[in-house]
Amino acid sequence: MMTETTATIDPKEAAHFGTMAADWWDPKGSSAMLHKLNPVRLAYIRAAIDRHWDSDDHGFRPLAGKRALDVGCGAGLLAEPLARLGASVTGLDAAPENIAVAVAHAQGQGLAIDYRATPVEQVSDTGYDLVTSMEVIEHVADPAAFVRALAAKLAPDGLMILSTPNRTPMSRLAMITIGESIGGIPKGTHDWSKFITPDELTALLEDAGLEVTDSSGLAFDPARGFTLSANTAINYLLTARHKG
Repeated sequence: MMTETTATIDPKEAAHFGTMAADWWDPKGSSAMLHKLNPVRLAYIRAAIDRHWDSDDHGFRPLAGKRALDVGCGAGLLAEPLARLGASVTGLDAAPENIAVAVAHAQGQGLAIDYRATPVEQVSDTGYDLVTSMEVIEHVADPAAFVRALAAKLAPDGLMILSTPNRTPMSRLAMITIGESIGGIPKGTHDWSKFITPDELTALLEDAGLEVTDSSGLAFDPARGFTLSANTAINYLLTARHKG
């Protein structure tokens, strides 16, 4: 078993995503699928924020005065919107190449984001109001240790939001057979055997002292693109908080 201070980063996974750094912000580049996913993920996150803190759903900065930690931030596709929502954001990524691009892009946008090429297990800061990790847990070496590390960073009244592919025949078809051939996902991005079902992720969260308070599927509609859905067969999001 990995200790809490041992990084759960898989070096081969980090290297793979590091090669994508240069065109991470190109909506037609190697991260095109993430650009398509981002708006619907942000809609889910915004709704979860408003529910959790009973904030004004028309307000522009519902995270003002709050600290957010985005783990596996890539080049900042989620960290930047969180900063614009008012949060003081820390972004972590295993690939230094991604962090370098993230820093440069944030500076160009006039955003002050604390980016670090540091494993979450080695971050001493705790008490984050919001902890997010999108499409990351399926790439780590020890999902249980990773979830425990995320939980350790969450404030007592904090909110955690995760997204990941489900392990189903449909996700294999959509994300690997099609996605990694013609769908804009770089080949070798996914190992279907490492995908995690909602029940499995819920159990990991509960073992880490958290409870799931909401979930939603991420489905693909040919006419509308990615949408929130009751169908979790391809991908899903979970919201969690400390028990009690």
